[in-house]
Amino acid sequence: MTTPEVTHERRTTVSLAAKKRSGFAMIGALAGMALLAGCSGAGNAPAANTENSIISQEACDRNSAEKITYISGYGYSASAGQLDVFMAKELGYFDELCLNVEINAAGGNGQQLVSSGKAHFTELGSAEDVLMAAANSQNLTAIATFGTTSPFCLFANKDIKDLKDLEGKQLGYFINLTPVAVAMIDAAGADIDKINLVKMTNYDPTVVLRSQPDAIVGYASNQCETLRSMGEEFTEFTPADFDLEGTYNVMEVNKEFYEKNPEVVADFMRADLKALQYCLDNEEDCIERIAALAKEGGQGDAFPIEQLRRTWKVESQWVRDSTAGAPGVQTVEQWQAASDIVKAYGNVKNIPDVTDIIDVDLVANLYDANGNLIWPGEGDSK
Repeated sequence: MTTPEVTHERRTTVSLAAKKRSGFAMIGALAGMALLAGCSGAGNAPAANTENSIISQEACDRNSAEKITYISGYGYSASAGQLDVFMAKELGYFDELCLNVEINAAGGNGQQLVSSGKAHFTELGSAEDVLMAAANSQNLTAIATFGTTSPFCLFANKDIKDLKDLEGKQLGYFINLTPVAVAMIDAAGADIDKINLVKMTNYDPTVVLRSQPDAIVGYASNQCETLRSMGEEFTEFTPADFDLEGTYNVMEVNKEFYEKNPEVVADFMRADLKALQYCLDNEEDCIERIAALAKEGGQGDAFPIEQLRRTWKVESQWVRDSTAGAPGVQTVEQWQAASDIVKAYGNVKNIPDVTDIIDVDLVANLYDANGNLIWPGEGDSK
């Protein structure tokens, strides 16, 4: 096996700005072209299907007035904030609310496109990622957070028993080093300045088994789960091991669009959350559907069904385990904990105040007092 191509750096403490969950396959350079093509063709998208509407004509006219573009944070990943959007379209929930939703699964640049108004919704991996990106991406509001578990893991060869063992050794990262990884190292009493940081271009998690490098910061539902499924012996560290709080997957919306169309945004999330609950209750059906969509979209090799099953098995539990409330509900407190980590370990300036970039009421108001999603015709007067 060849040693992965690397770039040596000393200390980089900015967050993973994009979710690179792929273990062995990348979507490819054409993704960006496809992404722009998908957005530029917005005017040619079919109109919303209003035949199956379950809302009033007035609400239907309001919701169908404009095409909505969602940019998938990472292709056809079986992740909350992504799988549920695909399924809301597949299961007809968007149609029932007269929402004309176009999904662009090419991946990448979601923040830029939504911020600029060329798209409306996108998803990012954690509150930390959003906070880091907010220093450069304006006009965005976070409207849903899908869990209170950090999605990151630090995986190493079996000889690394403690993060202090990394001193004098190599730690790899994808794109940039997420602040929570630095917080983990600090909490373990290790000196990050004594660790050789390596920017990875190889997404094969098995390289750590050969100490090429000794450890990597990745995603618990992908790289760590992939190694576990292979029966390989390795060491895994998670933020929870160090009593560090986390957040999992954030839905963002263009702020100007939200201010002008609050009811439309609310209904988009209503349909999304109904699909999310469906996938929590009908896991295999959703996995088979997203696998078929990935294949149709030319990304079947990047998202094989077994990988999708592993991802959803882990990430669906993060949704169920959320301490913030019903799925998607977010709080200032959980975001403030993420903000504190970014400020301490992110090495970036101009981190906005949490209350300036999140809306804690929109999703919370979609549930009744018993925590059930309010759906037209099911006990509400919408």
